[in-house]
Amino acid sequence: MKFLQAHQTLAQLDTNAEPLPFLLGLSGTPGPLPFFLRAAAAARSVRAEPHLPEFNTLQQLLLSPPAAPFEIFMLLPWDLAAQADWRSGIPSGPVEYDRLLHDARTVIERLEQRPAASYYYLPAPLPPLFRDPPTNVRIESDLLQLVASLQANLLPSAAFSLQNYLSTGHPLASDCIGEVATTMVDGLLAPRVPCKVLVTDLDNVMWHGTIAEDGVDAIQFEPQGLGYRFFIYQTLLAKLQAEGVLLAAASRNDPDVAQLPFATGRMVLRKANFVTIRAGYGAKSTQIRDIAQRLNLGLNSVVFVDDNPIELAEVAKSLPDVHCVPFPDNDAGLPGFLHQLNRLFRRSTNVTDEDRRRTELYRIGMEVPVSQTDGADIIDYLQTLQMRLVIADRTKGDRCRALQLINKTNQFNLNGERLDEPALEDLIAKGGRLYTATLSDRHGSHGEILACLVSAEGTIVAFVMSCRVLQRRVEHAFISWLAAQSEHPLRLSFKRTPRNSPLCTFVSDPAFIPQAGALILDRARFLADHERERTLFALDVDVTTD
Repeated sequence: MKFLQAHQTLAQLDTNAEPLPFLLGLSGTPGPLPFFLRAAAAARSVRAEPHLPEFNTLQQLLLSPPAAPFEIFMLLPWDLAAQADWRSGIPSGPVEYDRLLHDARTVIERLEQRPAASYYYLPAPLPPLFRDPPTNVRIESDLLQLVASLQANLLPSAAFSLQNYLSTGHPLASDCIGEVATTMVDGLLAPRVPCKVLVTDLDNVMWHGTIAEDGVDAIQFEPQGLGYRFFIYQTLLAKLQAEGVLLAAASRNDPDVAQLPFATGRMVLRKANFVTIRAGYGAKSTQIRDIAQRLNLGLNSVVFVDDNPIELAEVAKSLPDVHCVPFPDNDAGLPGFLHQLNRLFRRSTNVTDEDRRRTELYRIGMEVPVSQTDGADIIDYLQTLQMRLVIADRTKGDRCRALQLINKTNQFNLNGERLDEPALEDLIAKGGRLYTATLSDRHGSHGEILACLVSAEGTIVAFVMSCRVLQRRVEHAFISWLAAQSEHPLRLSFKRTPRNSPLCTFVSDPAFIPQAGALILDRARFLADHERERTLFALDVDVTTD
């Protein structure tokens, strides 16, 4: 985005556009960056309101508490190692390597205390701080590793201009400011909670060519020529899927034609990598809405990739919560596109067996119809599934999956509270108990799908369940079992959140009685009202887990 285009975009912004206040933290002078940030946001119908700190050094800013809902930090190497600042000249005395790294770690630790911040690192060249050339190379690498711990976004080194920095104090090259501003705004507007489903178009997205016209032998997806861009895209999708992201396809095609390339065995991706491949000639938004409903996931957890701007516009208008990402029409646009997908699906480094099997588990769940009828009809269907629920005591032993469920589940979540491992250990050390449940049916196993943490006083402080098994009445069977284990009424630490509607529906049952900021279960009434749901499951208890 150039200056004139930015000016025109700002002039066309609706005065009632949604405001986006944030703090822009950087050392030196901001130059025209705030102007381009407002223009990049205006291109997305958002009114950006960047606020600048009262002082112009990042070090001073970090001594103050956050003062805006969101923060953007543009970091330079000398924000971490002050001795490397070109504008201060090269230090005359010796520089202690260990001391420099210690100071850099201190800055990183302060940055980590700002949870609403996003970070962008500009890898500018450093002056020669050390006599030994390899040491000068090593310090650049060490600083880069430190900012990587922040999950900082790496800006291109060409975006730095030493001439601008020395003359005005502003570090960005004039012809790169618009690109940097767009990257930062995209980061601000990206979801704070990672997305879960990627719905992709097929023709000219998964492969080069149109399958119905060119035929399976003429489309290109190999790592050569015109197929390279599509091969690389498939390798990223394969990586995402292996780490727990769900893949689906939505194509304007005949169903049998759309699936032909997946049967060749020549592509990176196979049909088994997808929870579903949809093909037809209706609106893409209808396909995406149905996929989300069948997966029991919110539309804001869906990313849609297509090369056709008309399709993207139709989905964006019909389903504004879906994140629409255009597939690049040339190789030069590929890096930015792939990094955008990676940000939307940022994942934990701790990948569990359930993550690796998520596609398989959700594909099983896709066979359960989305019911628009009353409870009797869905229960009649559920009786045919031959479900088995195994409850395990995880108070001792492996708690990795339970902790992951508590910290990642949003829809069926008692209160939205997150727990780190030390907090969980502390609750258990004080007499709390941790339970999980594994569900299987005639189609196969769904893995561990439920976690419940009960304090020593008998209060349920965490109760979560995977959304892939919603509508199966697992929660009724588990709570019935748990209530039978206690001599006292169950107390639930319930809190309504913006995203836990399925849990709220569950506790709207009249057997849950509000009392003193919590919910008390009327056990007799609950057991009487839900006797039929309990018969849906063969229930086993594994108390030997270690």
